[in-house]
Amino acid sequence: MKIIKILKYVLILAVSVSVLLTVIFYISTEYKMYDLKANQKNYSQNIWEINTDSLAESLISKMTLEEKIDQMYGEKMIFSIPKFIGSYLFKDRFAHIYVGKNERLNIPPWVLSDGPRGARVLDKKINAVTTFPVAMARAASWDTNLENKVHKVIAKEMRANKTNYAATPCINLLRHPGWGRAQETYGEDPWLLGEFGLAAVKGIESHNVMACPKHFALNSVENSRWVIDVLIDERALREVYLPHFKKVIQKGKPASIMSAYNKVRGTYSGSNKELLTEILRDDWGFEGFISTDWMYGLYDGIEGIKAGLNVEMPWQDEYSYNTIKEGIEEKKISENDIDKLVLNTLKTRLKYAFAYDSIDYPHSIILDSSHINLAAKVAEESMVLIKNKNNVLPFNKIFGSKIGIVGRLANEINTGDLGSSNSKPPYVITPFEGLKLYHKSLNNEVLLIDESNVEEIRNVSKSVEQMIVVVGYTYEDEGEYILSRSEMVKSAEANELIGVKGIGGDRVNLRLKPEDEKLIDEVSQLNDNVVVVYVGGSAIDMSPWEDKVNAILFSWYSGMEGGNSLAKILYGDVNPSGKLPFTIAKNQYDYPYFNPYTDSITYEYYHGYTLFEKFNKEIAYPFGYGKSYTDFKYSNLKIEKNKILDSTLVVNVDIMNIGNFAGKEITQLYIGFKNSKIDRPIKLLRDFKKNFLDIGERKTINLSVNINDLKWYNKKSRKWEIEDIEYEIYVGGSSKEKDLLSSKFRLSQHIQHNTF
Repeated sequence: MKIIKILKYVLILAVSVSVLLTVIFYISTEYKMYDLKANQKNYSQNIWEINTDSLAESLISKMTLEEKIDQMYGEKMIFSIPKFIGSYLFKDRFAHIYVGKNERLNIPPWVLSDGPRGARVLDKKINAVTTFPVAMARAASWDTNLENKVHKVIAKEMRANKTNYAATPCINLLRHPGWGRAQETYGEDPWLLGEFGLAAVKGIESHNVMACPKHFALNSVENSRWVIDVLIDERALREVYLPHFKKVIQKGKPASIMSAYNKVRGTYSGSNKELLTEILRDDWGFEGFISTDWMYGLYDGIEGIKAGLNVEMPWQDEYSYNTIKEGIEEKKISENDIDKLVLNTLKTRLKYAFAYDSIDYPHSIILDSSHINLAAKVAEESMVLIKNKNNVLPFNKIFGSKIGIVGRLANEINTGDLGSSNSKPPYVITPFEGLKLYHKSLNNEVLLIDESNVEEIRNVSKSVEQMIVVVGYTYEDEGEYILSRSEMVKSAEANELIGVKGIGGDRVNLRLKPEDEKLIDEVSQLNDNVVVVYVGGSAIDMSPWEDKVNAILFSWYSGMEGGNSLAKILYGDVNPSGKLPFTIAKNQYDYPYFNPYTDSITYEYYHGYTLFEKFNKEIAYPFGYGKSYTDFKYSNLKIEKNKILDSTLVVNVDIMNIGNFAGKEITQLYIGFKNSKIDRPIKLLRDFKKNFLDIGERKTINLSVNINDLKWYNKKSRKWEIEDIEYEIYVGGSSKEKDLLSSKFRLSQHIQHNTF
């Protein structure tokens, strides 16, 4: 009888699970798709001619409290969780989460799609999108025009996939290269972050997609992201960790911004009034709406409302009807507080729902040949030549020869993190495939060597003239870190990993895997023409092996066309022009303190090149560094005018290509503060330009600095101030002193005493 009962329960359980999975499968694959644009049939005039601010105010006046609350979260859990889980489980997709739809009042919804390197959410009829190199790679191009084009493509493909809210760009500062999501951002320097973030936002919004820069703020540790409390001095906050957000908000005017998971000075970002209201809205004038990061982004609905948080994502949890109604009844909040939050959101998003579209966005626009060509170009522009002793590169194009390629990642499909930043390409050209395609016309054989076969490695390394060793990381080593919150809490409280580490996350050790270092050592002893190609999202410690090889190239996670671009770089069809968006330390322990498992950390004023310069720490490769197949000479640094007009300092410098290859050079301008009476960096980046120069060509490059960008934040007066000192100006090809020309200037009395 017991056996029969057990079998009965097992049968009931199996049937229940089967029914549940069937329901989840149906919900996740057949969920209804909604239009995101306003329905023209409901209006007597063209929808783009309607005053959406007035419309939003009218709609608020007609809403019940429940309808207002419905504008403050993603979807109800009963619908969104099965759809969310089932889409992953059965279709390997990120579901459409519809936010703010109101059929009674004809309000269309909005839908989020991540998109750091390609549209994340796919229409049910779409299987792939254009996948670009990761953001860190694009930052290494130092080409903001290119970044703008990338985001125009991403926005077009988002629209074609029936989404209109881009959870990108990520503009968190790279405080330490071990940060797992470094690949999603633009490097260590606030100026570089701000310029790239601005270019991205403008590109996204040009196609009526709402941009949502993230994560606001101080999110630079992954493995403790749901629990960590970041402590920070006011000057460090204002001068180092917020300037890029401020620039993107004030100049880019994005529709939205995403709050971070972490605490800032004891309060979670999603309910941090200082961040969300006092700084973002009151100081900077932000007029859009704020959404949480997905899950664990808000812990107290009442505090979120008080702080000025508009939307909880992806589903209704803390912003529940009961929580908000009780808060109103107990006079902790008022319905007027709800009206303000909902009005912010409606006024912003209706502009996009009612906007005029200059083009259509059919499925056929996805993977247009121009999009794929752009992905290839970005990969070419971003690769950084770190070392090229004896001019090993570019390799000679020898007909009828054999080329060796080896390494775990030599033929691995590897475009980066598989978390929220993932993008599904139709194909990926691996390094091996790229080289094979390139050498087909040259009648060369590219030998893919088994990295575990020592004898084969030795035999091939001895017999070929050219060897490529591909090393680095995958999504398993770095990226978004997913595990239960309780497990994260345990590790954070213990200040060390408790249990088994999940996939991705932060890197504690900046060295390559032991097997990679061993492979480099073996091959370098047998062949002088070895190039090490590094695949990854941030800095690494190359000290154990960099002296053993003659050439090192950072190829990053280079997108769907990366292998083709790599081949063109290695053989000189394209002259490498990328430069590092971060500093590589000589000793990895000279970076700021970094522990991925902690519930509290202090972010200091100095990091990156400002730290290394201020405290004379030795570096391996400086910020802004990258070699070329040619040489550039700088001369004639001049400040254009003796007086500063229109609050802008204009600088000219001549640059000449004195080598034997045409190429591009990134000219960087830094302002120095050696004479400062307060504690300030030695110098800071304040402008850059990328220019093409033919062999023997000379160009005059114009750079400029607005005097507002010389200011420091006085935490006593809580104001930005300009010092009356002699400033240095540095211009050249990297942040390293020997690569820079210098001059000096002083602000006039008139300029000093004006407020800007």
